[in-house]
Amino acid sequence: MNATATLYGVGVGPGDPELLTLKAVRILQRVPVVAYPATPQGSAQARDIAAEWLAGKREIPITMPCMLDRGPVNQGYDEAAIAIAAELAAGHDVAILCEGDPLFYGSFSYLLQRLGERFPCVVIPGVNSVSAAAAAAATPLITGEQRLTVIPATVGDEALRQTLLNNDSVAILKPGRHRPRLLELLRETGRTADTLYIEQASRPGQRIIQRFEDIPATPGPYFALFLIVRPENR
Repeated sequence: MNATATLYGVGVGPGDPELLTLKAVRILQRVPVVAYPATPQGSAQARDIAAEWLAGKREIPITMPCMLDRGPVNQGYDEAAIAIAAELAAGHDVAILCEGDPLFYGSFSYLLQRLGERFPCVVIPGVNSVSAAAAAAATPLITGEQRLTVIPATVGDEALRQTLLNNDSVAILKPGRHRPRLLELLRETGRTADTLYIEQASRPGQRIIQRFEDIPATPGPYFALFLIVRPENR
């Protein structure tokens, strides 16, 4: 056992296991304990991505209910932090798996708040969903003096409207059930010709829609995003 165990936040990338970094793989091979977000039904996307490297590890699923009420979600993080702290206090290094990058809309941020002042912490960056989507579409996000804004679809219409009007490139994350509303805002702001829609970037179900009129005006999947980039980038 280590005299002082280390907490690792490990980005496992957007879905393709080959996008794990060499450093992430090295850490996963070495640590005895891994933790990862999971649904109440047991689905764990981050674990699935890194599964090849998890044989023989002790596992701590972090059950995250899919709801807007932060109370149960925070309770899940609190309970996970207790279990992870017990492993660290016993001298066992722990790697927390996070889809994409741990500090880019990553669940690891909430555990870092709870554990980062008590234990040594190392963050291993991962490929984020915005970069993966741009790569899938072979489209530069920004060039020269252009500006990029990343914004979740869950913010209000006015914030989205101003973002679309005032930025060269925009990535809108987590469209899901908001997809019809986003299509209307893109029409209203005159950005339809700039719009790409990507689902499941880097995963087997990857889907890229280049023409705005082909994007379904119905709710869509969670693992998707809109990329709005100037025509000269495309």
